[in-house]
Amino acid sequence: MTAGLAGKLLVASPALESPIFARTVIAMLEHTEEGALGVVINRPGDASLMEVVPPVADIASAPAVLFSGGPVEPNVAIALGVIEPSATASPMGGEAWRPVVGPLVTVDLDYDPALLAASLRELRVFAGYAGWSGGQLEGEIEDGSWFVVDRMPDDAFYDVPDRLWSAVLRRQPWPLCAVANFPPDPTMN
Repeated sequence: MTAGLAGKLLVASPALESPIFARTVIAMLEHTEEGALGVVINRPGDASLMEVVPPVADIASAPAVLFSGGPVEPNVAIALGVIEPSATASPMGGEAWRPVVGPLVTVDLDYDPALLAASLRELRVFAGYAGWSGGQLEGEIEDGSWFVVDRMPDDAFYDVPDRLWSAVLRRQPWPLCAVANFPPDPTMN
């Protein structure tokens, strides 16, 4: 069993041809024997957060759009944030966020935006998520569909999300770093 993937990144290998996950980078939020859950962090959508979740649009990291977090529950919003180093607890003793790993947290979008703004230095909102039943993700990793790599603190808030797949692979040791140059369509090479 591949345990403890919460806080790691799943990077789609070129062998993963499903258009749903091709060239995706997934921030893993939960991983237990019962299953796993993460959000695709490199698929910005077209909808402005001002259109979809106006209360947090002003505190969202650029680009302030709704990201496609995955194919499961596309009408459910999951927000990720990075808490300020000075924020030691959720504001006002509430549950404004839940820790994932380090300063990365999931954020309750129903919480007072002014209090969130004072506690968070980054915020992104994702529609849907990627989910796996117990053992399913481990099988996909074993089959070579995913590379499991360490997350850098700001990966979920990368300023050019469309380039994150290559950027994450490029910083890996050899030979994995060479995959960053793999063409989208190898037959056109």
